[in-house]
Amino acid sequence: MHEGGLTRMRIMSLDVGSKTIGIALSDPARIVSQPFSVIARTGKEKDIRALCQVVKDKEVSLIVVGLPRNTDGSLGKSAMRVMEFVEALKRTVSVPVVTWDERFSTMAAERALISADVSRQKRKGVIDSVAAAIILDGYLDYLRQRPDISSGCESKDFSMENIARNRTAGKERGPGEYA
Repeated sequence: MHEGGLTRMRIMSLDVGSKTIGIALSDPARIVSQPFSVIARTGKEKDIRALCQVVKDKEVSLIVVGLPRNTDGSLGKSAMRVMEFVEALKRTVSVPVVTWDERFSTMAAERALISADVSRQKRKGVIDSVAAAIILDGYLDYLRQRPDISSGCESKDFSMENIARNRTAGKERGPGEYA
């Protein structure tokens, strides 16, 4: 989407689990996040193909993947599995991929769904996409705190894609963001 030489961008976030992947999307102006869907894991290649299709269909220009760090900040087995998935995703997808600290996102999603009086059965079907939306909210909040990148529009010389590529190359990291 273009407006006067500026590009509007949608961000997708992922809550990658062993059985499902929760997906959330921002609006093109990156103001709000919304749970989008949950896909059942069927194998790394098929999972990535499904995510690539969402990237294409929803005009996604950046993927934020929740990294499940331990409470002390270290990387445990779950985080290492997510990092392996992220590396495979980076090799395949056409947009930058960054990681974001997702500690407690599933617990926050569970609390939000309980407070909204969602039944246990319905919670099981949506909790991962709600967790992905919470991860995305954290990332969008971070962007809003950065006046140089928070406008929702970028010129071609200063785009979110370039910022994300720099971050993934280790040049710049925001709070909660890991290579």
